[in-house]
Amino acid sequence: MAKPSSADGRTRSSVQIFIVVGLCCFFYILGAWQRSGFGKGDSIALEITKKGADCNIIPNLSFDSYHGGEFSKIDEVDSKVFEPCDARYTDYTPCQDQQRAMTFPRENMNYRERHCPRVEEKLHCLIPAPNGYVTPFPWPKSRDYVPYANAPYKSLTVEKAIQNWIQYEGNVFRFPGGGTQFPQGADKYIDQIASVIPIKNGTVRTALDTGCGVASWGAYLWSRNVIAMSFAPRDSHEAQVQFALERGIPAVIGVLGTIKTPYPSAAFDMAHCSRCLIPWGTNDGMYMMEVDRVLRPGGYWVLSGPPINWKVNYKAWQRPKEDLEEEQRKIEEVAKLLCWEKKSEKAEIAIWQKTVDSESCRSRQEDLSVKFCESTDADDAWYKKMEACVTPNSKVSGGDLKPFPQRLYAIPPRIASGSVPGVSAETFQDDNKKWKKHVNAYKKINRLLDSGRYRNIMDMNAGLGSFAAAIQSPKLWVMNVVPTIAEKNTLGVIYERGLIGIYHDWCEGFSTYPRTYDLIHSHGLFSLYSDKCNIEDILLEMDRILRPEGAVIFRDEVDVLIKVKKLVGGMRWDTKMVDHEDGPLVPEKILIAVKQYWVTGSNSTST
Repeated sequence: MAKPSSADGRTRSSVQIFIVVGLCCFFYILGAWQRSGFGKGDSIALEITKKGADCNIIPNLSFDSYHGGEFSKIDEVDSKVFEPCDARYTDYTPCQDQQRAMTFPRENMNYRERHCPRVEEKLHCLIPAPNGYVTPFPWPKSRDYVPYANAPYKSLTVEKAIQNWIQYEGNVFRFPGGGTQFPQGADKYIDQIASVIPIKNGTVRTALDTGCGVASWGAYLWSRNVIAMSFAPRDSHEAQVQFALERGIPAVIGVLGTIKTPYPSAAFDMAHCSRCLIPWGTNDGMYMMEVDRVLRPGGYWVLSGPPINWKVNYKAWQRPKEDLEEEQRKIEEVAKLLCWEKKSEKAEIAIWQKTVDSESCRSRQEDLSVKFCESTDADDAWYKKMEACVTPNSKVSGGDLKPFPQRLYAIPPRIASGSVPGVSAETFQDDNKKWKKHVNAYKKINRLLDSGRYRNIMDMNAGLGSFAAAIQSPKLWVMNVVPTIAEKNTLGVIYERGLIGIYHDWCEGFSTYPRTYDLIHSHGLFSLYSDKCNIEDILLEMDRILRPEGAVIFRDEVDVLIKVKKLVGGMRWDTKMVDHEDGPLVPEKILIAVKQYWVTGSNSTST
């Protein structure tokens, strides 16, 4: 290979400086309006540009000249322009669309599950933000306050008024931290749970909140270093999950219905239901058996509200005491079959612990003629039918886990046992080193990454979760998505690290409301899906779930990113292409994008 001339080297160095300076200015402006409070972008960014950010340090260099022919040709071709969708789609959730849902059976909540549009029914337009949309408050203020304009739904303030869920105060909603079962506040409620479950020492890190409401339980667990995956259906209580995500709490639209939850086996240290209205004793205990599948050996299940303490509360609940007694009897019966030991029942809170002695449990279950699940892969959950069967405990999933945060970089049991083909302890450690290096490079490009500006972060192709581990901070959380077509199923490893995530197929819409992520990371995703579905559909879905003025980091092969860059040119995104941190000869590049601010009924943007 010919050695580049010194002139070429000087040009390359100069242009690299230009790119870095441009990006620094780019994100400096975005940071300025965030520090100023709510940011719509226009006026504040313009003022900062005038006063504070010298973005013309190297005014004579052309970005195109560095990349040469391919990039400049791409930029010369007019990109397809994607028009805004109609205003009625402001809160569109493609796979949980209300009208489509009503065409499915109501039995076992089937109609509340994922039912995605056919290819020809997909929207090919940009989901608009509502008029008045503003950047959410930074955490921890966002835990307690959400701008009214971002989710303008007052029904919960009326329906749950006496339960301290949510209050409307002028231009904001306030969340006092209450719930149906904890009107005095989530902190006091968690204190009661913590008197039984060892939450303080890091052994309980990941939690599942079924039927989460506005996710106040998960919100208040955060300060105790526990991260909860919360879910609730899109139902008559408008915007429960939307409120949770606006508050900066991990949540997805979901329900216990007829298909398995999109999580691996033995993932959670604790599962929780606070008056979540799930009929635990019905269908031969099928829903408890699904909780058992995703609960780690030694993990805890917390149930509060009906039917617990029915003898005292049946009148207040306006339920016949005979019905409540039978409901609790069935729950206790299923818990016994699952070898769960009841650790406590006080007032309206009952707590069980899943056994770690899988061998003696299996022996007891066989004596009772328990039906075991036939599937040999307990992690195979995507669109798989839920059954009333017991998932045998795996010795691997029951491996010793260090308390958090040590478990973040300890060798996960699934890797130590060789359960993930092609991934060894050395591979795992190398992956961590690589992503620490990548994240350090990201922080130089986008200085907002660790500033608190980005709270809700998604990694669309998470691998071993090393990106999330490298940016781990109390200021943020990462939804680690393992694509269903990924070569290796690594989601169990991610949970063993004390992180959270979900299975998903990116040919379909994600189970969330629009504008619920501040930053999206996409590593190799478009290479993975190159012949699986339309790249345009994936990008439009990214646009739907990304907040106005949110950012995307694409890392992929250069030819893939050229295609991506061309498409997003018509999506009201601003982009910059950056070399791999190891230099321009590495074919993998980084494309940084920022979604412009615009709202329904207006073609104007922030740039």
